[in-house]
Amino acid sequence: MTSFAFARLHHVQLAIPPGGEPRCRTFWRDLLGMDELEKPPLLAARGGCWFRGGGVEVHLGVERDFTAAAKAHPGILVSDLSGLAETLAAAGVEVTWDDEFPGHARFYAADPFGNRLEFLEPRG
Repeated sequence: MTSFAFARLHHVQLAIPPGGEPRCRTFWRDLLGMDELEKPPLLAARGGCWFRGGGVEVHLGVERDFTAAAKAHPGILVSDLSGLAETLAAAGVEVTWDDEFPGHARFYAADPFGNRLEFLEPRG
């Protein structure tokens, strides 16, 4: 028996290349409508940026030898999944639908650097 319990996921971190912050702001803030959070000064010196919206927090951290995460990904629950897909597609982001997750509609997309993102909505 353990004495601890998980409460919830605080954030997910994705890597970005050096200088990628403006593209992150265009995608996460302007396109997806998340609020940018002010990073603590010691962490801000490392670059990157943080966003929060609807209880989801995403941290984008600079990685010198950046490689996009092609398989690892956050799975983000949303409401109006079709509306999100339309918003992304209208901005030129490829949306790939996948019906293989029981009880959910879902699609995959990528951030501006090719990191895989999964968006899901419960059916019914």
